[in-house]
Amino acid sequence: MTSIDATISLFDRIGGSATIDALVDRFYERMDMLPEAKGIRAMHADDLGLIRDVLKRYLTEWTGGPKLYSPEKGHPRLRQRHIGFAIGDAERDAWMLCMRGALEETVIDIAARQDLDRAMSGLADWMRNRP
Repeated sequence: MTSIDATISLFDRIGGSATIDALVDRFYERMDMLPEAKGIRAMHADDLGLIRDVLKRYLTEWTGGPKLYSPEKGHPRLRQRHIGFAIGDAERDAWMLCMRGALEETVIDIAARQDLDRAMSGLADWMRNRP
């Protein structure tokens, strides 16, 4: 059994920028096609190009990669940025359904995928702003 070097970022463990790009692309593809995601898809603009780019930059930095988000956007303030959207359990669950499917498709390292899933689950829980 090998131990994981704690100094290696999650960004590097999952495969870097190529994996982040694929993850976000698969995530939004799932949001477009899954009936369970219809509600959260409606919260987005018709054209997902801009938000795809923002999420790619955010996840790159959030997972320990290059700082691509904060120099332009500042502190993420995710709850504040999403306060205008009703996010309850159903929205969290739909978001995680899309993200988990995307993780399964793009993150080959099982331990890294589980770590990222756990972190994203916590983030999704924290984003809820409605009962």
